[in-house]
Amino acid sequence: MKTFKLISLDIVEEKNDDITQRRIKLQDGLIINREDDHGRWVIEAFVDEYYDEFFQMMYDNNEEIMVQVKITTQSNRPATFLVKPIDFNRIGNRINIIFMGTIVDRQQEYIEKTLKQLLDEGYQGDELLEEFKRRGAESNSR
Repeated sequence: MKTFKLISLDIVEEKNDDITQRRIKLQDGLIINREDDHGRWVIEAFVDEYYDEFFQMMYDNNEEIMVQVKITTQSNRPATFLVKPIDFNRIGNRINIIFMGTIVDRQQEYIEKTLKQLLDEGYQGDELLEEFKRRGAESNSR
């Protein structure tokens, strides 16, 4: 297992077909790569009681959520995970929430999103392939 300092935690939420990120102000946190056969990670966030209701509902519903985290330093690129809350504890006026899940391959996610968008726009066959290549080249040049 490898353990890293959790620098930032954003909860990715979908509301009315709009995706937003809710920044969670951390008091402390860590992330552990379990290096198991399932590729699971453990994310532990220690936060103010301000988030009590938000995380309690998430824990009670045992819902899978998407989070973005930064590890070790603020300048690192965020990593995206699909996680479920597995433990929730109140410690004084703070909360400890523990998630377990897997890292999301962002490149694969982008490819699937672009492909779906092109199909929705009516592209097919060779035209689909050409437009997919064109948009891929555009995104790489940014």
